[in-house]
Amino acid sequence: MDHSWNRLWRSFFTVFSVILWAKFALLRYFLFEKVDLKWWFLDLVSLLVITGLIENCFSNQIKRIVYWTLNAILSLICFAATLYFEHFGSVITYTSVLELKQILQISSSIKATIHPLDYLFFADFILLFFIWLATRRSGFSLIVKLPFRRSVMIILTLVCLGVSVWFVKTDKDISNELVRAEQLGLMNYEASVVVNGISEKNKTNFVNLKQALMVINQVEDSYGYNPGVNTDQKPNYFASQQGMNVVVVQMEAFQNFLIHLSYQGKELTPVLNKLAEESFYFPHIFQQVGQGNTSDAEFMSNTSIYPTGTIPMSTGYGDRKLPSLPRLLEDKGYEADTFHVNEIHFWDRIKLYPAIGFTHYFDKPFYTNDNFNSFGASDEELFRVGSEKLTELHDQKKPFYAQFITVSSHFPFTVPTSFEKMPIPSALEGQEIGNYLLATNYTDYGIGTLIDKLKASGVWDQTLFVAYGDHFGLQPEDIDPEKLSSELGIPYHAQITRYNIPLFIHLPGQTNGKVISQVGGQLDIMPTIANLLGISLKEQGFVHFGQDLLNIQKNVIGMRYYLPTGSFFNDHILFVPGKGFDDGKAVSLQTLQPVVDFKAYRSDFDYIMKLMKLSDQYVNMLPKR
Repeated sequence: MDHSWNRLWRSFFTVFSVILWAKFALLRYFLFEKVDLKWWFLDLVSLLVITGLIENCFSNQIKRIVYWTLNAILSLICFAATLYFEHFGSVITYTSVLELKQILQISSSIKATIHPLDYLFFADFILLFFIWLATRRSGFSLIVKLPFRRSVMIILTLVCLGVSVWFVKTDKDISNELVRAEQLGLMNYEASVVVNGISEKNKTNFVNLKQALMVINQVEDSYGYNPGVNTDQKPNYFASQQGMNVVVVQMEAFQNFLIHLSYQGKELTPVLNKLAEESFYFPHIFQQVGQGNTSDAEFMSNTSIYPTGTIPMSTGYGDRKLPSLPRLLEDKGYEADTFHVNEIHFWDRIKLYPAIGFTHYFDKPFYTNDNFNSFGASDEELFRVGSEKLTELHDQKKPFYAQFITVSSHFPFTVPTSFEKMPIPSALEGQEIGNYLLATNYTDYGIGTLIDKLKASGVWDQTLFVAYGDHFGLQPEDIDPEKLSSELGIPYHAQITRYNIPLFIHLPGQTNGKVISQVGGQLDIMPTIANLLGISLKEQGFVHFGQDLLNIQKNVIGMRYYLPTGSFFNDHILFVPGKGFDDGKAVSLQTLQPVVDFKAYRSDFDYIMKLMKLSDQYVNMLPKR
């Protein structure tokens, strides 16, 4: 072999470029289940920008350290990106770094997500270490000085930089983040997110909030949620619960397929099944959370504003004064309290709760830790403390709005034996589905203890009671939909069933339940409650992006986390875009089968894209506290 060719393949530049390029191929396989050569070569281009800069900017004496440091950093990023995608179904971005402080709190969830193959990103460290051991005695140097001239390296770096910049600038028409990430590669995609984030930060076409209200109302009116109905008339159920207390239970990782499901002759959710029979039960509600997951569900149910999808709303907008249901009720003399057994700084709730306008919060120090899971106290303890506080307010004749955030059914769904409320077949022991059934069954039991306590204290008869799921529970990388369907005897769709959450609204004195089949989302919870309490959001000039589910005849809701931007549910389909609308995919909500001809829903796609953009502009201009 030619001596210079041998030197080339033993150079820092070549060895580390090839190693990192191989790791990006592995990342592509984990994220997209394929390695498209055309886009993989774009990964090489972006890598050569970095390795070229190292060659041009560092001396040979420290180059080895810089390359190994780069290798370690990018290996960790690829490892994290894989875990992130497996857990969230989204591509990691620089804003996800803000979530690092949450890791210790959810370490059990992260450990349960890791697969052995994920460690392949670090295999080269072990391999090269043994090669180094084998060659150090012979005096053979694995890596030598690069034979290229400096001018050649500068030209190569600039050319690769120009190619990367061109692709980053031309990707803006692709709404689907997964498609953008596949075509740009991880590093170019991150650069694209940074550039777009800077250009969109605090961007708004509104002059003031009054204009925002007018424009948003015009756009929403154009959709026609209630065609043929005189909008000047008072809506159904308006003020029917005026003056009543409100208790809202947000159920951790609770999917709707559990409701009315029996397993081996035993009801999995007997409490919620009974609640459904005596309440408004909404079986076609879908999650809309963003990067903040549970905290984003809290944000939406109180504000009816879309999460941006790029940052937890508690972190990015916790410094604002958010228009919310607690603030509307404060004007009517209500006290607004929120209950969560975790530490208040988790998900930046220390900022979120004042932003929403809660009067008090009750976090970890208020509960006796019965060591249910890594978060601390059980749902029973949460409801014990909460019911006592609400009874005190009731005795003081103080109307209240209370929100409970359950956590006992959090992934990885570990329930201590002493807390189990149902037997589980040996075939499901230790499996995710078995653990999930135990955990959600326990949360159902916990909710039953809350209802019993509210009835015993007399609070129940004066309380509007709401319960809903925050997001899916079963992890898609661990669950085979066909196997699960067979095991539970239900149709389980990988997306529709996964994102389908339950919603219950119980009115004081209500004994005859009613199933409301209207499709909806978490944005719709706040307007529905407001109508029942006699709060006209229109008269209040309150901007909201959800609808009153008891007073619409059709609906469409957007989703842009776990599914790409542009995804939506309407009364008929789930739609997921490709590069745009035309190459997207649709699935029937009724049959769970693919819909080939979905051209008639283009207006829904355009509407949702516009509505989410308006929501982002609106929340960006809200005043800071």
